[in-house]
Amino acid sequence: MSIEVGKQLKAVRTAFGLSQRELAKRAGVTNGMVSLIEQDRVSPSIGSLQKILSAFPMTMAEFFTRDMEGRENVVFRAGELPDVGTGDIQYRLVAASRQDRKMSILWETYEPETDTGEDMLTHSGEEGGVVVEGELEVTVAGQTWVLGPGDAYYFDSRLPHRFRNTGKGPAKIVSANTPPTI
Repeated sequence: MSIEVGKQLKAVRTAFGLSQRELAKRAGVTNGMVSLIEQDRVSPSIGSLQKILSAFPMTMAEFFTRDMEGRENVVFRAGELPDVGTGDIQYRLVAASRQDRKMSILWETYEPETDTGEDMLTHSGEEGGVVVEGELEVTVAGQTWVLGPGDAYYFDSRLPHRFRNTGKGPAKIVSANTPPTI
């Protein structure tokens, strides 16, 4: 299941009674950017989407799971994990439908030469992950490491950070963060 970011953004913006111009002003982005995203003509980076969503009283998790039915499932099959990523980055969210989640567990796939955007990410909580396949460049607080299969990371998410696939094939990671930001 894949979320259409543009349609979802327009639905949220409309629900909050904001014009594209007002949303752009509140988020500190251009009106054109909001328009192009809503038309699904561009896929925003995670950092850009996070910046736009800061104009609403909602988390990224709430944005992507907005109209999903709550269930108390214990097992979630691969086909049931919604893709809450953008562009060439897939974030398959475990237990997306649970409203009481205390963490986000993700199966991440970064296609070659993709990254989370030029803007460094920051948010409350902690996050960690293990590289299962490929190569992932992790930058945290100005330090950069290249991780391979079996290598792991864990840090305070308030530190500026970003992720980038520096390899020739897809990079696959299993990650978790608390509190849930996706």
